[in-house]
Formats: sequence, C-alpha cells, structure tokens
Amino acid sequence: MTLIDVHLTPDYVARALREDVRAGLSATPKWLPPKWFYDARGSELFEEITRLPEYYPTRAEREILRARAGEIAEITKAHTLVELGSGSSEKTRLLLDGLRDHGTLTSFVPLDVSESALREASDAINADYPTIDVHGVVGDFTAHLDKLPGDPPRIVAFLGGTIGNLIPAERESFFQSIRDVLEPGEWLLLGADLVKDPATLVAAYDDSAGVTAEFNKNVLRVINRQLGADFDVDAFEHVAIWDADNEWIEMHLRATRAMHVLIPEIHLDVTFAAGEELSTEISAKFHRSGVEAELDKAGFTPAAWWTDGEARFSLSLWQAV
Repeated sequence: MTLIDVHLTPDYVARALREDVRAGLSATPKWLPPKWFYDARGSELFEEITRLPEYYPTRAEREILRARAGEIAEITKAHTLVELGSGSSEKTRLLLDGLRDHGTLTSFVPLDVSESALREASDAINADYPTIDVHGVVGDFTAHLDKLPGDPPRIVAFLGGTIGNLIPAERESFFQSIRDVLEPGEWLLLGADLVKDPATLVAAYDDSAGVTAEFNKNVLRVINRQLGADFDVDAFEHVAIWDADNEWIEMHLRATRAMHVLIPEIHLDVTFAAGEELSTEISAKFHRSGVEAELDKAGFTPAAWWTDGEARFSLSLWQAV
C-alpha cells in the first residue's frame, strides 16, 4: 500500500527559488544554495558523477551498507525506515533488504520536497516490496520532521554525506530537530564523508571529464528557465577548492568576464565583475570526534561507527536518549 502526505503548498518550490535567488544574488559575496542544482537534468548529471572514478563517496557508502545492513537491522530492530530525500536507489534497497530479512520492518517513509520524485520513488519501492507499507511525505526536512509517520521504533536515514552541505549552526539545528521528533530508543543512521588528503577531495569535486563543472553550472540554467534570467552559462567556470581551516570543499562559479544579468521574474538586475565568484556549495568533511560531539550535544548516544575499507567515508548509528 502507498500513501502520500503533502505538507507543501503547490507554489512552495517556486517561491523558495525566488526567495533564495533574490537573497543570494543580492548578497556580498554572492551565493546560491546547492538544492537548486537538482532539476531533471541536474539529477541526471549527479547520477553520472556518482559513477566517476574520482567520486568515491557513493561507492564507499554502498560498500558499508552492503556489509552492515544486516547488523543495522539486528541492532535497531526497526519497524519503520524513514529516509530524508526520497530514495529507490541501491543504497535504500540494501537497508530495506536488511530490515525486511530480519523480520521487523513494516513500513518505509521517504520524505522529499519534490512530489513527482517522491511518487516515482514510492511506486518503485511499493512494486518491489509489496509486503511493506510505503507512506511518502512531501515536505522539507528543515520544517516537517514532526510530520513523519511510522510505527516505532523508527530509524531515520540521512545518507550520501548530505549533512556536509550544512554549516555548523545549521547542523546543530538539524540534529536537534531530529532528536525532538524521535522517542527515546529510536535511531538515526548518518552518512558522513571523512577528512582526507586534499588532492583526493578536490578531484572528487573537479573531475577530469568536466561532469561536475556542468552540474555546477546547471544552477544557472535552472534560474534561466524558471525565472527568465539571461545568464550566459558558458561565461562562468567551475572552481573547487579545499578550505583547510573549515575542513570543507567549496564550489564556486567564476565569471570569466564582466556581465550584467537580468532576472525578470523577481525584478532583479545583477552585475558580475570579471573574476567574481558565486558560491554554490560547501561540502564539509568530518572527523569521528567531531561527529560524536555534535550528536552528543543533540541528545544521541553512539551505537556503531563503520567505514569503508579505505576509511574514506563513515556510516554511524545513533540512538535517541
């Protein structure tokens, strides 16, 4: 059985895009949130990125899940798997298989802001796991975690290293919001990329085939299409750097010439100087001690910590106290 709860207004995504573009392109320095990479083309490009030889996080996390899904099921005995970011991918299925095979799983609850993506993912899971109830939630994980259904104990999965896209203050708020909606004894499963040599990190975000560069530029195409802007996408170049002080990768788009951009839908004129950079993403990398400190502060106790064979990526399990 598949149910879908919608907690967003029909114009939520369009309104959020307008607000983010106005705020980010009016700021100094300019910025845009990474969530706007992901229209249909952006999602295709990201899937291509995950298959690149330089981009290790997806393979490393999948390796851990393949080895540990049964152990996760044994520890948690979860009845409900909640996934933040709708998933029908191999990683989601590894978790579902482990929990189902253990005999405790009754429902899968994916949450995503895109109703179309959520319905597609939910239908795919429902077709392949007919004994599991699928209860999708169209919502924003920064605002609608209290809307998550499911029989306890639940395990909330936040995979892919997406936690690295949040700055420390945002992570603190996010972890606390998860803890606030979980009952004592329920679970959080977190995928986090680890600090390693800068050359490996930069290569993962600046591949030799230029796929990440196209992915980065896609945010400009989204604004052109959705807001009627006239960005010359080819006049920007992709930049990825390692910030050793903050221990995160930064992605930027650098203007190769001076230009003036009109964004009619929000009545905004934007000027770029030659060489000016627009920040599009941070991707923080972690040490185990840092993850433990942040989760302890939010009210979780550690249950397990795993890495892939090369210790590039971590998957950790936390219990609400």
